Amino acid sequence: MKLVPRLTALRLVDTCRLIPSRFADLEDSVLGPLAGSDDALLRDLFDLDNATNERLRGESGQLPGIGMDELVFGVPNFRIINAAYTYARPEGSRFNDAERGAWYCAFELETALAEIAFHKAVEYQEIKRFDDSVSYQALLADFGAPFHDLRGSDAWRACLDPGSYVASQKLAAELLELGSMGIIYPSVRRPEGTNLACFRPALVGNVRKGQAYRLTWSGSPVPIIDTI
Repeated sequence: MKLVPRLTALRLVDTCRLIPSRFADLEDSVLGPLAGSDDALLRDLFDLDNATNERLRGESGQLPGIGMDELVFGVPNFRIINAAYTYARPEGSRFNDAERGAWYCAFELETALAEIAFHKAVEYQEIKRFDDSVSYQALLADFGAPFHDLRGSDAWRACLDPGSYVASQKLAAELLELGSMGIIYPSVRRPEGTNLACFRPALVGNVRKGQAYRLTWSGSPVPIIDTI
């Protein structure tokens, strides 16, 4: 029998996910103001926008990695929940591939901030320029379900490799196939912190906005963090 992580029954409120504020405040399209009062032009603009909107494609059953029956509708912030699963990075993330996203969040605000700061710093390092200011909206969510748990075991050390997602994506694919709800794991960017990758949209409960933050890089990979 193949070794799998232990299951932990998680009951936790106020997990924290940070997304750029511009995504937290926008509706389906930002193109509406371009049309003015021209309804025909507005319809054309929405058709153009919707053709490349991965969330809307997912909600219409047009994505290979997730079915529309798995997505959520009619609950507060359902668009934000669905976007986490339909907008996967081309290279994937630690516990998802390019075809299916996941809801990543942290047990602690400090861990969520550390994760965001690290990944943005990697982007700035590529262009050798640490000079930017970005606002982020905290999204709080509650969970009550059993998740596979990587904490406290050396068996999953490769899945926490700071520089590679190969082992972690492989494990995630295997667990997803087995019907896993998701994975609890130690934060790689803040070792004392804990993260959750939730595989199932329906489990992301009571999503609401928390505090907003501004991260400012001024020549250093470590940002100044202010509340806004």
